[in-house]
This record gives sequence, C-alpha cells and structure tokens, in this order.
Amino acid sequence: MTHGLDVDRLEMDGLQMDGLQIRAAAPYDAPLFAALHAACFGSRESPDGDGPLNETGPWNEKAMTRFIAGPGTVCLIATIAGEEPAGFLIARTAADEAELLTIGVLPDHRKRGAGQALLREAAEVLGAAGVGRLFLEVEETNRPALALYRGLGAVPVGRRPGYYENGADAAVLRLDLRARP
Repeated sequence: MTHGLDVDRLEMDGLQMDGLQIRAAAPYDAPLFAALHAACFGSRESPDGDGPLNETGPWNEKAMTRFIAGPGTVCLIATIAGEEPAGFLIARTAADEAELLTIGVLPDHRKRGAGQALLREAAEVLGAAGVGRLFLEVEETNRPALALYRGLGAVPVGRRPGYYENGADAAVLRLDLRARP
C-alpha cells in the first residue's frame, strides 16, 4: 500500500511544521519505532523484572517488527525533511473497523501538527481500505490527546475503568471515517 503526506509547510488549524513528511513504515524502521515509543512514553520497568518495557515488553523492537510487517496494520512515521523523526502511529484493522494502538510525537515536536497529520493520514489510508470506524483509547486525564481526537471529529462511546497500569480510566472514542470530508 503506497501512501504518504509530503508538504513543504504543514498548516492545519493554526498548527505549523516545516518540511513534515508522513510515510508508511518499513521493517527497517522497527528499532526507530521502539526508540520513539520509549522517548514518547518513557521506559518503565517490565513487571517480570526483565528490564525496560521498550526492550523486552510489548513495545520492543521485535514487537514493532511484527506490527510493521503484519497484515491489517497501518504503521506511519512522521519525519522532518525526510530525516529527523518526529512521531509515529500504529493502527490495526479488523473487518471494517480499526483501533489506534499507539500514537506518539516527540516532546520537541508536540503542538506543531505532527500528531494531527499522522491521524489524518491514518484516517485516509484506513478509509480507502474500506474501514468505516477508528476506535481510540486514551487516559481520561490526557487533555492534549483528547483535544486532538475530538478536534478531528472523534466522539466518546465508552469508558474502561482501571484500564491503565497506573489504575487510570480510559476514555473510548470513535472516529467515523466514512463521514469525513
């Protein structure tokens, strides 16, 4: 599947980022995805004591390779001028629905449109593949993520009490892809 967003200057809803490019990830991007995940979400210790989660846990390089190469996944990377990584996204499809598994933007690139561009590109790719809805889960206290999702038209559809490792609740949102302009 070929897709990508390549703009000299991204301007969306007042957000700006020079030279942002979004492309599909390739298997060689797995180490970068693991490093981006660790940089975006921190490197917590694995509950089994085997080391940091980004090395041995669910978001390690091996897992990222499986996501990138796996059927029914959309793995996107955002770069500045095609070189400097800014963020990433992983979504998985099932029939005519998809779930956003993770999205992250490096701290230095936040609030400049990379997350919005990643989600817009994922919505376009998924919609073109016949996916009608994208589900997103987010910690209820994560105001920037909630604003991003709602700003793109996602609506709340549920709640998962105690969903996160820290005991926090998750808000479940749905983005209808067929209703997008």
